[in-house]
Amino acid sequence: MPYIMTRIIAVKWSPTISSMSKEISIMPFYDYRCQACGKPARLQFSYSEYGKVQPVCPHCGSLEIKRRISRVAVAKSEDSRLDNMMEGDLADLDEDDPRSLGKFMRKMGQETGEDLGDEFNEVVDRLEKGESPESIEQSMPDLAGGLDSSGDIG
Repeated sequence: MPYIMTRIIAVKWSPTISSMSKEISIMPFYDYRCQACGKPARLQFSYSEYGKVQPVCPHCGSLEIKRRISRVAVAKSEDSRLDNMMEGDLADLDEDDPRSLGKFMRKMGQETGEDLGDEFNEVVDRLEKGESPESIEQSMPDLAGGLDSSGDIG
C-alpha cells in the first residue's frame, strides 16, 4: 500500500536541515486539482517521495487528484519591473486627454514607492480633473525646473 501524503505548506520553498549531515535540502511544491471536489491543492514532497507517494486531496480526502503546471515567478530588477509596467500602460495612454495622463502619472508615482512631493501631487490632481498640461505649466512657472523655453535642459 502506498504511503499517503496530506501535508500542505504555506510557503513556496521550505528548506529542511538534515540532523546528520547539516546539509540543506529544498522540498518543492506541486500544484494539484482534485477531480472530486474541484478545489486546488498545493502539496509538498521531497524529491525522493515524488512519484512514490499517492497525493490526497486535503479538502475531501479523494485520491482523484491531478497534477497541474505551477506558475513560475521571475525575479526582476525594479527598473525592469517599471519598464514592463510602463509598456502596457503607455499603450492605454491617450496623450491628448489630461485625465489619462494624470492617471498614468499617479500610477507611476505609486509604483516608485517614494513621496514625489506636493508639486507632483498637485499636477496629478489637476490633470485628473481635466486641466490641460499647458495651463498647469503656465500657473506653475517653476515646474519646468532647469528647462529653457524650447523644453531643453539649458
